[in-house]
Amino acid sequence: MIDLGLRNHSGPVTLSAISARQNISLSYLEQLFSKLRRHELVESVRGPGGGYMLARNPREITVADIVFAVDEPLDATGCGNKVPCTTGRDGRDHGTCMTHDLWSSLNAHMVDYLDSVSLQDLVDHQRLGPSEKSKLEERNIQFRSKFDSNRNLDTPLIFKGFGG
Repeated sequence: MIDLGLRNHSGPVTLSAISARQNISLSYLEQLFSKLRRHELVESVRGPGGGYMLARNPREITVADIVFAVDEPLDATGCGNKVPCTTGRDGRDHGTCMTHDLWSSLNAHMVDYLDSVSLQDLVDHQRLGPSEKSKLEERNIQFRSKFDSNRNLDTPLIFKGFGG
């Protein structure tokens, strides 16, 4: 998607060109772009000079949109965030594991963060030189500052977000 975003104003981009530039298998890209098209993140253009284009402004597409569109799981719980998540050897439900709330909170933070980063942020980051400070880095700092400012310093970090 970043490759496509970098070429957003140049017309349709072929998957074979993305495959060559990014060293990603063409068949895998075809699978991904089929999902991205179904979620209306990209449009396909048929015929000579055809390929793919972004369906929306890259400022309106978040990393979370992309991750969810291609069915990548964002689940740190290991149980699919289901409650109850533990079953004993006896086959009976034993409620949630002791760290379920920790991992559920991490899931929420991951989604919030990915939802705060746009495709345009990633495109801009790619266009900047290595010594320049990018918008993405600034957003990371703002995100960490927000997290730290809400944190009670007497409470271990592990409990932030679920009763700590």
